[in-house]
Amino acid sequence: MDELFPKDLAASVSNPSPPEVTEEIHAPLAERMRPQTLNEIRGQLHLLGEGRLLRRMIDCGRMTSVIFFGPPGTGKTTLARVLANHKNWEFVELNAVESSAAQVRQVLDQARELRRVNNRDTVLFLDEIHRFNKAQQDILLPHVERGTLKLVGATTMNPFFYINAPLVSRSRIFQFEPLGFNEIVEILQSALKEPHRGLGHLPILCEPEALHYFALQAGGDVRQALNALELAALSTPVDVQSGKIHINMTTARECLAQRVVAYDADGDGHYDTASAFQKSMRGGDCNATLLWLAKMIHAGEDPAFIARRIVVCASEDVGLADPTALLVAQAAQAALERIGMPEGRIILAHAALYVARAPKSNSTITGIDAALQYVREGGNTQVPAHLRDTHYAGAKSLGHTGYIYSHEDPAGSEKQKFAPDIPEFFKFKSWQRTEQRTPRQDEM
Repeated sequence: MDELFPKDLAASVSNPSPPEVTEEIHAPLAERMRPQTLNEIRGQLHLLGEGRLLRRMIDCGRMTSVIFFGPPGTGKTTLARVLANHKNWEFVELNAVESSAAQVRQVLDQARELRRVNNRDTVLFLDEIHRFNKAQQDILLPHVERGTLKLVGATTMNPFFYINAPLVSRSRIFQFEPLGFNEIVEILQSALKEPHRGLGHLPILCEPEALHYFALQAGGDVRQALNALELAALSTPVDVQSGKIHINMTTARECLAQRVVAYDADGDGHYDTASAFQKSMRGGDCNATLLWLAKMIHAGEDPAFIARRIVVCASEDVGLADPTALLVAQAAQAALERIGMPEGRIILAHAALYVARAPKSNSTITGIDAALQYVREGGNTQVPAHLRDTHYAGAKSLGHTGYIYSHEDPAGSEKQKFAPDIPEFFKFKSWQRTEQRTPRQDEM
């Protein structure tokens, strides 16, 4: 077979030719273009930049157990496989979807023996670690604690929710961020030029607008961008006149017909987006408010949940600066129940923009929280005698007298105390002065 397919065949011709037919060539473009060295990895400079903790750990060859957490297509598996090339470690890769507890125990036994015989560390990369149940994760715990092996877990789910707390506490969490637009464009350009691992052996002419569209619509997921580019290249026929595979905006849109928003109903996508939505209303940024509102609506978020967040923000963040905001939010909540979607999107936008544009005051939340703190910490909450209930026989004999009815004596509120003596430190002054922040002047 070697004689039929010599490895240097491609180098013997002047024109670019298809890469060698191996098992790898049948892998998707995203897999073929996976970086092989640390310097090839794009993005994640907050983790891999010079002087960063993770970079220092890798460079000096001293790993602790770590968990890589972040969206798909951001380089978690890639970085773990780059670690496999490090000479100081024995690297073992398992996928939690396919692996059993018995396989994990086998790796643990081998790691123990390797440490005893060769004094060499084993790094176990467990992809999709959140797919292991509690019992399976517990198998790893004593060995991670004793240092039998170094665990490198990768997950798209928040490890603080989906991985056992003892395992998380013994690991360092590194969060991966979606890649930037320019970084994805660079990777796509490399894929178009690379003759062996990429698409450089094909006569592709990709319009810059189409390339930018792939990068933009990927939403930080480089795997999705590469898959779309590959689909465009393989599904577009060679133009007879030019001899090129012409990828234009029409082709790009067909290959990314529906942008899938990264959003989960009960995970980080849900809570992070809701948080960004409320903080944007609080900050008075109308454009950002509409962006996060649109994301939640597009992803299928419960409209009632969105309406509740607007009501909360109207009271917590606008409060006494514009009491009408709460009425608008409540009216929108009631209207949404009657009208439903898709028209409800207009009602939600109406209320959200009103809250975003309104002056802001947090006096209501700071006031009630200060009062609650005082009560929780054992402050004096004894009701003064003149304020106690008198609607029963014998109340006066108990000393429940002395209350001045304010409507009969307008100065009554000034003549009497309505609370026991409160230390100066605990006095609730926030309600007395409504600080109104000027809303942002966003151009809509």
